[in-house]
Amino acid sequence: MFKGLKPILYNGREVWPLIEGGKGVAATNHASAGAWAAAGGIGTVSAVNADSYDAEGKIIPQVYHALTRRERHEELVEYAIEGAVQQVKRAFEIAGGKGAININVLWEMGGAQRVLHGVLERTRGMVAGVTCGAGMPYKLSEIAASYNVNYLPIVSSGRAFRALWKRAYSKASEWLAAVVYEDPWLAGGHNGLSNAENPLEPQDPYPRVKALRDTMREGGISDDVPIVMAGGVWYLRDWDNWIDNPELGSIAFQFGTRPLLTQESPIPEAWKARLMELEPGDVLLHKFSPTGFYSSAVRNPFLRNLEARSERQIAFSKQEAGDHAFQLDAGVKSKNFWVTRGDLLRAREWVGLGYTEALKTPDNTLVFVTPQEKEEIRKDQADCMGCLSQCQFSSWADTETNSTGRLADPRSFCIQKTLQEIAHGGPVDENLMFAGHNAYNFKKDPFYSNGYVPTVKQLVDRILTGD
Repeated sequence: MFKGLKPILYNGREVWPLIEGGKGVAATNHASAGAWAAAGGIGTVSAVNADSYDAEGKIIPQVYHALTRRERHEELVEYAIEGAVQQVKRAFEIAGGKGAININVLWEMGGAQRVLHGVLERTRGMVAGVTCGAGMPYKLSEIAASYNVNYLPIVSSGRAFRALWKRAYSKASEWLAAVVYEDPWLAGGHNGLSNAENPLEPQDPYPRVKALRDTMREGGISDDVPIVMAGGVWYLRDWDNWIDNPELGSIAFQFGTRPLLTQESPIPEAWKARLMELEPGDVLLHKFSPTGFYSSAVRNPFLRNLEARSERQIAFSKQEAGDHAFQLDAGVKSKNFWVTRGDLLRAREWVGLGYTEALKTPDNTLVFVTPQEKEEIRKDQADCMGCLSQCQFSSWADTETNSTGRLADPRSFCIQKTLQEIAHGGPVDENLMFAGHNAYNFKKDPFYSNGYVPTVKQLVDRILTGD
């Protein structure tokens, strides 16, 4: 047992202060969450488009039959509720009365509030708490409290928590079980970097978590309400000075990346194998997500292609003005695109290399893609089922008009499609592969030598030693 680490009281029972990260679409399910809880920790079922099963226990593919986005969005919400309910019930059974089961939702997912109501209504007594980030989930406390369920907001700064507390959470303070601090530079998936923070200059989490605790104390929140450190957590021994530290109060730890490589982890074998090969710097903090948030993923050919697409980009003007004195004659059929001489030459070069199609972005720029890429982009945009509250890629919004009012952005991608594909056996090089920035530890941590893949119980036991 790592020195100083002791159980916390959560949902009426003692559990280890170790939380399994929720991890998006189908990367955390009943098997991993149930096993994590059975090992005495807090398991987390991802309630983001979770899988449902047929009578034989096979995964039901999420196929959309409706013709309009609005109707497909209704199908999506139904899939999401049914899948999460099935996952929670199975996880609860596996846990066998030990630990606790949380669910994780993204506030910016399409229909988030309806999904949350639908799942909590049908899983009463099984869900201990809801972790929720990606946006400012003001209504989280009210919804969770209405089902007598704890809530654990995910924030990246004390400032964000202060806004949530003042506007909403102080009214349901008794259900606030913990505050998750997610390091915006180190966590996998979507990251809460503010406009004032430099994505290339990571900040030390300690002062930021200390500031979060100070904010919580200002609100009268007890030091016994843990702050959960998430993002960049691998060995507990690296956090020795955080445990039992009166400046920080109670601290728990969330593991997102490490549980991916366990026997119960539902991700495909090819994804697990790829994790064992990663080097430092192989995970990129990028801005291509259709959510508009920064996010961290493995810099595989899929991500490199998005980087290259954004680099094949030129600004245009609709009238001849200043340096924009040259009519674009490459990649476009219309004559009213005026560009600089340098950009005209670059565009001609790209067309010569096969990037013959210029697509407009919302920022008065053009990106150059192949005919095949254009076809795929247009098809994915047309197939949109509203999986986000607002999508830059398809310009869908979960509002009365169902539009963001902005042009769809071809520099992004359909996140629902690629996350479903990679989670269900699609090629790991051709899809988005989320991971935390310390995933390179799989290759150098002796625990995983010779391709060793532990059970969740073996991983939790290992973590508890400090390693």
